[in-house]
This record gives sequence, structure tokens and C-alpha cells, in this order.
Amino acid sequence: MTPARRPKPGPGWHPIREPGGPPPRRLADSLDAVARNLGGAGGPALLDLLGRWPEVVGPSLAAHCRPVSLRSGTLTIAAAEPAWAAQLGWLDADLRRRLDEALGAGVVTRITVRVRPT
Repeated sequence: MTPARRPKPGPGWHPIREPGGPPPRRLADSLDAVARNLGGAGGPALLDLLGRWPEVVGPSLAAHCRPVSLRSGTLTIAAAEPAWAAQLGWLDADLRRRLDEALGAGVVTRITVRVRPT
């Protein structure tokens, strides 16, 4: 038995969009909206940080910790285990200096760490 053939799509057809619905949005616009929801006004800075995280904190720390939000100057970092959270606490001043270099002075004014096992 052969599968049923679908009719050929007509003009204006798009595989994702419902007929008569809004056109698809650009991916960059969608990512900006997601970043704003995750990081408040720091959305673009958070996106930049996500892309450069291993460079900023080093590969070892980046493998066990990740930034999750940036709101009103407060960067929240998720650590896989309490030991990694403690490591981030000890590196607070150095980490803020690195963040100033990477994102600009004053973008991150405070760091909070939460233990969230992956």
C-alpha cells in the first residue's frame, strides 16, 4: 500500500505557519525576546555572556556552572554542586573583574549563586 499523496501547496503556503496566520519571525528577534524574558534589561549582555562563558570563567568552571539571569546588575549563576558554588564565592572579586572586562564596567554589580544539579 502506498502512502496517500498530499496536494501541492498553493501560494503563500509555509510549512510551519497556519494559513492566514502571521509570517514567521526572524530567529534573532525571537532570541532577543527570550533573552529579555530571562534576563530583564540585561538580555543582550546575558546573550553575550552565554556565548563567551568558557572564555570568561575558564573551561573547568564553565563545565560546572552557567549564567541563568542578569537583572538590575545581579548575575545569577547555577552551579552543579555545592563545591562549585563555593568556588564561585571565593572567586567573586576576580570574576567581577573578568565580567567588567568582557561586558563593560558596571553591567554586573553583584553575583548570586544557586546550586542546581544538572
